[in-house]
Amino acid sequence: MQTQELYRGRLIDHLQLVVKNIEASRRFYTAIFRTLGIPIGGEGADHFWVDELYVSSIDSPAAIGKLTGRVHLAFQAANREQVQRFYEAGLEAGGKDQGAPGIRKYHPNYYAAFLLDPDGNNIEAVYHGPAKRSADAVKVSF
Repeated sequence: MQTQELYRGRLIDHLQLVVKNIEASRRFYTAIFRTLGIPIGGEGADHFWVDELYVSSIDSPAAIGKLTGRVHLAFQAANREQVQRFYEAGLEAGGKDQGAPGIRKYHPNYYAAFLLDPDGNNIEAVYHGPAKRSADAVKVSF
């Protein structure tokens, strides 16, 4: 299934990760995104994409023959249970523990889990806690 929806006005249009082992990455990302309710948008032998994240092998024409450096990507979860499922599914799919689910000190109600993907990228699922109204934005100071 190939899906693509364009969103205007976002800061980030898309991100690309170039990975050593496309099948290991496909297994890991498919597992964690399933827990977050986000489907794989499309795939080929040397790539796949999910929403605005494009993952390709080093021999893909899109990679220009170079791996990306280590990155930290954080994905929003709808609740604490999704964060827990993200963590468990990621471990089962080859991820490595980088921080079990729990409250972090970044701001009140910041509940997150961290995993290293097969290439050592720091992948996070975070739930910011309930908003007063769905239209409310959470403002934090760093």
